[in-house]
Amino acid sequence: MNQEMKIPQHIAIIMDGNGRWAKQRGKDRSEGHFAGMMALRATVKAAAEMGVKYLTVYAFSTENWGRPQAEVDALMELVCTGVEMNTPELCQEGVRVEIIGDRRRFSEKVNAALDRITSKTAQGERMTLVLALNYSSRSELTFAVQQLAQKVADGELQPSDIDEKAISQSLYTASMPDPDLIIRTSGECRLSNFMMWQASYSEFYFTDVLWPDFGAEALEEAIKAYNGRDRRYGLVK
Repeated sequence: MNQEMKIPQHIAIIMDGNGRWAKQRGKDRSEGHFAGMMALRATVKAAAEMGVKYLTVYAFSTENWGRPQAEVDALMELVCTGVEMNTPELCQEGVRVEIIGDRRRFSEKVNAALDRITSKTAQGERMTLVLALNYSSRSELTFAVQQLAQKVADGELQPSDIDEKAISQSLYTASMPDPDLIIRTSGECRLSNFMMWQASYSEFYFTDVLWPDFGAEALEEAIKAYNGRDRRYGLVK
């Protein structure tokens, strides 16, 4: 990669296309999801090497529970498999894992796996990998409003004190910067209920590449496109 290119501090990815990738090859959708996990593994390694500090991936939305039960079960099992497969390499690469989303619906087995990967990678300082699981932007904003409303009810906060900063600090992503670049694969051009508040001034990059075919080269292309953008944040240069 060109050393003069500016690397986004925070990249968020809507990983889309596992099912279509599998269908094109006459494979079961679960095989597409496994291939997608391997693509994530390659992308995490590439992002860390490029100097990205935060990589957030939309791994399982609140709407995904509506998929066929067999596919949901396979995805939950893949979470557990992924923890066992990838934790050693993440530790070696200095990548810390954080989870955003509502974990209450996950089984004890899945939550135990998530606890293991966050605990074992907690010392990583090179990059933070954020897994959005049972996540949706609307549910996140609803949760934030509930927390603020409770503080008002308890007398800890005045309604007039609720500003953009207060809302941002009540979100799952309170500890991290907003994404500079949001990537969506598979040719779809929408956010699909992902980081709607945080994406206010993000740059967007849409690619026809299906997620299992994504990796270091595709990530570099996205960053090259990002470098061609003029980010003014509503101002005039």
